[in-house]
Amino acid sequence: MLTKRIIPCLDIKDGRTVKGTNFVDLRDAGDPVELGAFYAQQGADELVFLDITATVEKRKTLSELVKRIARQINIPFTVGGGVSSIDDASVLLKNGADKVSINTAAYKNPQLIKELANEFGSQFVVLAIDTKLEADGEWYVYLNGGRTKTETKCFDWAKQAVDLGAGEILLTSMNHDGTKQGFAIDITKRLSESLSVPVIASGGGGTMPHFATIFKEGRADAALAASIFHFKEVAIPDLKRYLHEQQIEVRI
Repeated sequence: MLTKRIIPCLDIKDGRTVKGTNFVDLRDAGDPVELGAFYAQQGADELVFLDITATVEKRKTLSELVKRIARQINIPFTVGGGVSSIDDASVLLKNGADKVSINTAAYKNPQLIKELANEFGSQFVVLAIDTKLEADGEWYVYLNGGRTKTETKCFDWAKQAVDLGAGEILLTSMNHDGTKQGFAIDITKRLSESLSVPVIASGGGGTMPHFATIFKEGRADAALAASIFHFKEVAIPDLKRYLHEQQIEVRI
């Protein structure tokens, strides 16, 4: 059985770590370089850095900040925000990223997934999907940091992306984001059981049992959270001990 991963996420705006609820009402959560170093020391399995306004502001990810964080950590580092070409990905790779996360640009140009996978390998390509459960009972894909609804269903887009070469899916439920009420179990389970690549669950982690549930019932390969780690509500060593006690395989 593969070890389950715990992944803190740094959402970056104006060079600071921020966190909101349902993708709005952002508040400051600290210096990303200090937080990254702290999480690496705490035993995080990976770190995700998302420049959340790069696409909307039509600019590239903050490569200098990526370099500063990469120097402080010794765990796999995924970077996203504004990545729309092989050149963009190369810059991040040179500055210390191990993987890139693509979202809106990949949706608008699905061939980007294939190009990145061919150039760097599938394991380098993380497809981030922001998805929302609508009144009709379907999960739809949203773009531009959750601002723009599409008519594409989450599962259909995830399957297409994996067929094109995406090596991992970062699945964020907008309904659950920042609520601390638990992860989206049903859609996570559907993707985890149907796709041939790892699925990272994101959005809603608030307590240690929420993580156990998304691993056991949602079948997620990894769970990502932000505010509960940033604001010291849950410590990663405590979380891992708890999961270990629940017979969930984690790296202690």
